[in-house]
Amino acid sequence: MTGRSAALLLLGAAPAAMASAALQPERLTQAEIAQLPSTGAGSGTSGVEGIRTHILSGDPSESGPYTIMLNVPANTWIAAHTHKDDRVATIVSGIWNFGYGPVAGGDTKALGPGSFYTEPAGVSHFARTGADPVVLFIHGNGPTDTLYVAASESPHSR
Repeated sequence: MTGRSAALLLLGAAPAAMASAALQPERLTQAEIAQLPSTGAGSGTSGVEGIRTHILSGDPSESGPYTIMLNVPANTWIAAHTHKDDRVATIVSGIWNFGYGPVAGGDTKALGPGSFYTEPAGVSHFARTGADPVVLFIHGNGPTDTLYVAASESPHSR
């Protein structure tokens, strides 16, 4: 199975999973999203200082589907880490340099607005921004977590 067909399969399964969790109808404009309370790097994020999180749907710390919007500042590095749930993401603005593997390094792919990627459960990944901030949406099925490959690189250990 190719990466594209696996992603499409995962996306095709999302509506069925969301239907079983009693998803409520909701419509949010960009202005309404901007008015939502934001937190620092909360549940389901890297925990890196400066990241702002808006929970758009569900609760990433609870069982069930969730969607979060991350605002990641310019020149931010996120070390290699994993999550216990399968996640999919879409880049809204900026260039998100994303890679897979246990060590954050130069092996990233530049993903611009409209780009898509997956974070399979337990698969190490890392990211960085460049000179501009990045906004992205992440969808998963909680509860989620963040476990750094090297505990010393966790923002919580500093």
